[in-house]
Amino acid sequence: MSTFTYPEIGATRTDPLPHGYDHLRHRARIGGGRAAFEAAGAAVTEWRMHRAAGTLVDASADRAEAGGFVEVTLRVGPLRFVAPCEVIWAEYTRERIGFAYGTLAGHPERGEESFAVELADDGTVWFAVTAFSRPALWYTRLAGPLVRVFQRRYVRRLGRTLRRIAAAG
Repeated sequence: MSTFTYPEIGATRTDPLPHGYDHLRHRARIGGGRAAFEAAGAAVTEWRMHRAAGTLVDASADRAEAGGFVEVTLRVGPLRFVAPCEVIWAEYTRERIGFAYGTLAGHPERGEESFAVELADDGTVWFAVTAFSRPALWYTRLAGPLVRVFQRRYVRRLGRTLRRIAAAG
């Protein structure tokens, strides 16, 4: 059994997000139609979106499922940031595909982040990220608001990457 570094397990599925954390909500239109939805959903849950955006992903399964282990490694210049997580929930429905992972010991932050692809009634395909986090290690505390700037840039990059994947079908 994993030991999460925060008590509000699964809170990315509900509103409001927990107090005492920085909140991130990002929503971007990435295409239209069932084919784009399915391509984007598969890219998100099979780790291809993260990898295509330049992130290293080591996962215990080929597809996001609750209880699965994921280690995400980000490179920023010569620095490497390793982020161990566990998948909290995964959803595979006709209108929504996605998952959330929560932080484990050694992660630079404490909290949870979800990535979902949604198919609207009008056929528009949306990418949504919801997260709550706060610093867990000395360097993320030291970086202060720069961490939030980096997170926002990173999710916008994921959205652009997913838009390209969805367009390719």
